[in-house]
Amino acid sequence: MSLPEHIRSPWWQLTRRLLAALAILVGTVLIVFLDRHGYRDSNGDTISLLDAIYYTTVTLSTTGYGDITPASDLARALNALIITPARIAFLVLLIGTTLEVLATRGREQIRAARWRKNMDHHIVVVGYGTKGRSAVETLISNGKSRDHIIVVDPSAAALQDAHTDGLAVVTGDATRRDVLSKAAVANADQVIITTNRDDTNVLTALTVRQLNPEVWIVAAVREEENVPLMKQSGANSVITSADAVGRLLGLSSLSPTLGTVMEDLLSYGEGLEVAERELLVNEVGKQPQQLPDQVIAVVRDERVFRYFDPVVTQLARGDRLVVVRPAKELPWAPRPGTHDEDWAIDGED
Repeated sequence: MSLPEHIRSPWWQLTRRLLAALAILVGTVLIVFLDRHGYRDSNGDTISLLDAIYYTTVTLSTTGYGDITPASDLARALNALIITPARIAFLVLLIGTTLEVLATRGREQIRAARWRKNMDHHIVVVGYGTKGRSAVETLISNGKSRDHIIVVDPSAAALQDAHTDGLAVVTGDATRRDVLSKAAVANADQVIITTNRDDTNVLTALTVRQLNPEVWIVAAVREEENVPLMKQSGANSVITSADAVGRLLGLSSLSPTLGTVMEDLLSYGEGLEVAERELLVNEVGKQPQQLPDQVIAVVRDERVFRYFDPVVTQLARGDRLVVVRPAKELPWAPRPGTHDEDWAIDGED
C-alpha cells in the first residue's frame, strides 16, 4: 500500500546522491593528479594516478594515513580551499542519504500503520480508469473526504493518477484476498468495482463479499447479460455501462434536447441534479407532488417506489426522497433541509 506523496522515491534520491558523490570523488582525483608534482609519498617520490586515487579516497573518507602529503604551497592551498570542502560535501551526501532513506522508509511505514488503524467506514474503489475517476469525483463533490477513499488497481499509471488526486492506493489484483485486506475491505462501508473486465468484476465481488458480508457493493458491467451473474456474486447495485451509454446516444439522436437534459442530470454542480434526502417534519402526510423538490421516487422500508405509486400517496416518517432539484440553492428555490429544519426520521420525536 502507498499513500499519496509528492516527492521522489528514496531510491531515486539515493541514486542521485551516489552519482553526486562519485562526481566529487572523480573531480578530486583529477585535481590531485593534475597537481601531482606538489605531492610527495613517504619515500619522497612524485605520486602517480593510482596514488592520486588512493590519496583522494583516504582523504575524503577522513582516514588520512599520512603516507602521501601535499608538499608545495599550491597543493596545500588546493587542499584547504577545494579538497577539504569536497570532503565535507562527500560526507554530507553519504550520511545524509543514509539517514534520509531510513527516515523516509520509517515515515512511510508509520503513515501506513496509522492509516490502517484509523481507516474505518471508508470507500474502496477497485479500478481507477475513466469510470473509477468519475465515481471518485462524484463522491468528493458530494462531501466525501479523500482521506476516506482508497483505490485498488494493479497498474503504475493508475497509481500515479490516484496519487496526483490525493488518494491512497493499494497496488495489486483486487481478486486476491491479501490485496483487498490491505485496503481494509473488512471495515469498509462501500466498495465500487469498475474494472474493464466483467469476469474480473464478478470475482472481485465474490472476494469482497467473503471479506465483508455487510458492505454495500456497486459494480459496473459491460454487457447486460452479465447483470444477473454480478448480482449473484454479491453486488447490491449493478450499472451496465455499455447499455447506459447506448441509451444516452439514442436519446440524444432522437431528441437533442432530451439528451442535453439527461447530460445535465448526470453532471454535478451545474443546472439540475438528482439527489436523495430525508423527509422533513413539515412534509409528513403530504403527497410527493406537493413538495418544493421534484420527487421522482420514494424509498420506504428499503424499497423504491415511483412517486405515483399508490403506496406512497402520503409521505410517512422514515421515508427518503429521490428528487430532481437545482444543483445550487437559488433564492426562488431554497433547498429543503439546509436551513436547520427538522428531519422526519423514523423513531424520533
